[in-house]
Amino acid sequence: MSERTPTRRLILASASPARLNLLRDAGLVPEVRVSGVDEDALTAATPAELALVLAEAKARVVADACADGELVIGCDSVLELDGQALGKPASPEEATARWHAMRGRSGVLRTGHCVIDTLKGRQASATASTVVRFGTPSDAEVAAYVASGEPLHVAGAFTLDGRSAPFVDGIDGDPGNVIGLSLPLLRTLLADLDTAITDLWG
Repeated sequence: MSERTPTRRLILASASPARLNLLRDAGLVPEVRVSGVDEDALTAATPAELALVLAEAKARVVADACADGELVIGCDSVLELDGQALGKPASPEEATARWHAMRGRSGVLRTGHCVIDTLKGRQASATASTVVRFGTPSDAEVAAYVASGEPLHVAGAFTLDGRSAPFVDGIDGDPGNVIGLSLPLLRTLLADLDTAITDLWG
């Protein structure tokens, strides 16, 4: 396969390896620049709005430091359960309590997406939502998963592309959105900014 030179430089305003891998697997070649936004300092009326507020804040901080007309992508995910927004658990005890509350139930993974075109000074943003149907792992399985450390690093204390995948019975919607970034939504947001995602292929 011949190498291509993307027409624009793409910046991912996120430290998430899962988001980076999704973009790379889709043929994109982003550079990572972490925003350093204090997520706990931001609030919103609903989980969907919170995910978007966080994504926009991360994208804006990175975009403000850009000088070469890059395209900046900011994302943030929360799990909505019982109307509450659940991000990364703060402790193993919290992760365990989360799984005890989630098993056998469904939640909605909300991921805010924000794309900023620093050349044109334009922004497009939206939230993608995917229903997640959790299985019923035993107390021993939950304890083993929490002991792995993985749930402390992911929104909702679970992920589809890791050790908790066997504990998710199914989803309704875009699996990439649950992992951290909806590629179909990204394509739409880029199009709103008059950029074809194929022009960003490397």
